[in-house]
Amino acid sequence: MLNNKTDSDNWNAKLYDRKHSFVSKFGEDLIELLAPKKGEYILDLGCGTGDLTYKLHKLGVNVVGIDKSENMVEQAKKKYPHLKFKVQDALNLDYHCEFDAVFSNATLHWVKPPKQALDCIYNALKQNGRFVAEFGGKGNVKIITDEILNQFEKLGIEYKAELFPWYFPSIGEYSTLMEEVGFRVIFAQHFDRPTPLEGDNGIRNWIEMFGRSIFEGLTEETKNLIITQVENNLKGILFHNGAWFADYKRIRVIGIKE
Repeated sequence: MLNNKTDSDNWNAKLYDRKHSFVSKFGEDLIELLAPKKGEYILDLGCGTGDLTYKLHKLGVNVVGIDKSENMVEQAKKKYPHLKFKVQDALNLDYHCEFDAVFSNATLHWVKPPKQALDCIYNALKQNGRFVAEFGGKGNVKIITDEILNQFEKLGIEYKAELFPWYFPSIGEYSTLMEEVGFRVIFAQHFDRPTPLEGDNGIRNWIEMFGRSIFEGLTEETKNLIITQVENNLKGILFHNGAWFADYKRIRVIGIKE
């Protein structure tokens, strides 16, 4: 049941583009919230395979896309070779007063500790620069993750909380952190967004793509058994009109550096 193999970069960039393009699609609304102006310098933090970075570029801004995953950045460079992408960790940014805005879609729920990332974002912004982000909030994918942990318990597998890959704060919690690092929070929203997953294997693909670290130390056989049981138990809850839906709850924030 146990397997000691670990991967330093678990991101499958091709699977991400093929089956999870909804991440970028939903991020297009966030660009409207960002309201970029031509000539601005914008940092796309957690750019993935570069689709939103490209959309920002088309709007006439000077954009840099960064991501911690080498696999994602490599794919972004192949797709958009004329744009600037770098492998960089949100916890160790070395920018100082360089950007009019920091834009981040579906990334900051992966970043811990969150306050360290916010410090780096704040430092990267020019005076009066803005931070515009969307990420998973309190209760995000709780139905899915609760069922995974339920299957761990049924199989007698001890779950290690440190393997839970995400940080899903409430609005109050995250706004407070933003204020502590110096932001003036001018917008904060927490909302449900049931998200369709592509294909009959939608929930399996989602878990394989985003939740792999939860199964660290388990054999492939055990992981597949757990995912199959999750599919069986959640079909009546998260499968509607021939499609799987993930129980997303999102946070959107805007902060100004004053």
